[in-house]
Amino acid sequence: MRGMNLLEQLIYYFSHNGMYVLEQFYRHFLISIYGVLFAAIVGIPVGILIARYRKLSPWVIGLANVIQTVPSLAMLSIIMLGLGLGVNTVIVTVLFYALLPIIKNTYTGMVNVNADVLDAGKGMGMTRLQVLRLIEIPLSLSVIMAGIRNALVLAIGITAIGSFVGAGGLGDIIIRGTNATNGGAIILAGALPTALMAIISDLALGFLEKRFDPSTRTTQS
Repeated sequence: MRGMNLLEQLIYYFSHNGMYVLEQFYRHFLISIYGVLFAAIVGIPVGILIARYRKLSPWVIGLANVIQTVPSLAMLSIIMLGLGLGVNTVIVTVLFYALLPIIKNTYTGMVNVNADVLDAGKGMGMTRLQVLRLIEIPLSLSVIMAGIRNALVLAIGITAIGSFVGAGGLGDIIIRGTNATNGGAIILAGALPTALMAIISDLALGFLEKRFDPSTRTTQS
């Protein structure tokens, strides 16, 4: 690629390694999705729990905040001691970092449900489980989705460091570029798809967030 400018080098790299980039893109996205999915499975019930027992909320959210302050590479290294090299280590790392936005948004959505609506549900003879399933969760869904949206964008960035533990993903391409002479085009070949993935994910989940917004549904109907 000598004698080419950066754009020409980038086009050359994609033309010769397009399938490899696509494979790593797919792998990177799956790791991010699995991490956020597991975080949602843990975080949403925790958010509902601390909305019920609000004295617990400062402790739980504070703990999630502390996790966020740990550098991602340090967290990855700590988890690697228990799980070893590979994809599972990155998924668990993503899970820990995705917990804060999901727990916090679930809690916020639940506590901001209109009290009059809850009283109306109880007045109709609904059980606590029915109130949760038919009123609280539907009315909180757009706020919860906003937390998942933030978590996924965060996860895509964190997954890039997964290459340090042999998990693959677009981080592999970025690291190859940093180790290569005049590897700027290779770095861009990994960084640009990562940024594109984050933008598309943000737009897609932003669309779902608006669809779940009760005020939007009321306006549409």
